[in-house]
Amino acid sequence: MDILEIIAIGIGLAMDSFAASICKGLSIKKMSPKKICLIAFYFGIFHLGMPVIGYFLGTTFSSYANRIDHWIAFILLAFIGIRMIISSFSKKKSKHTDDTSFKQMFALVIATSIDALAIGVTFAFFETNIILSASIIGVITFVLSTIGVAIGHKFGGKLGKKAELAGGVILVMIGLKILLEHLGIFAL
Repeated sequence: MDILEIIAIGIGLAMDSFAASICKGLSIKKMSPKKICLIAFYFGIFHLGMPVIGYFLGTTFSSYANRIDHWIAFILLAFIGIRMIISSFSKKKSKHTDDTSFKQMFALVIATSIDALAIGVTFAFFETNIILSASIIGVITFVLSTIGVAIGHKFGGKLGKKAELAGGVILVMIGLKILLEHLGIFAL
């Protein structure tokens, strides 16, 4: 694979994280450059690490992983998205969480980086330079997630519950898209 193909793959893989980072930006009340970078770091580091893990798992577990990765991503994204949707209809004031801890971010970054694991398995078949490829993917994801968090925060405060509803719907749709693509029902 050449560098342009790896960049294109990186952009494609980062789109789920970009959308999810917008949603995370919606929930942050007191934003700072440190929080933006930390959130983007979580997305970027997982998108860097998952292809490496996938590469080393190689063909040994690829048929098993390919059977369940889409279900895991769908369940995690749907769960997070449905919670946001339910919260958007709540009479209580919108809950802002400034928590950017690993525990708070884990499910979201795992759900959005599972496809990167599968790409890593694919890279093993093509004998791709995994360090270079994973680094490119991680950097692209970091940059797009930084932009996503900033966009989410900027417009989230103005839109309130509507933005939370939209964010939840987006996460559920991303999960559904991943599931349907892997089942062969929907492909772009």
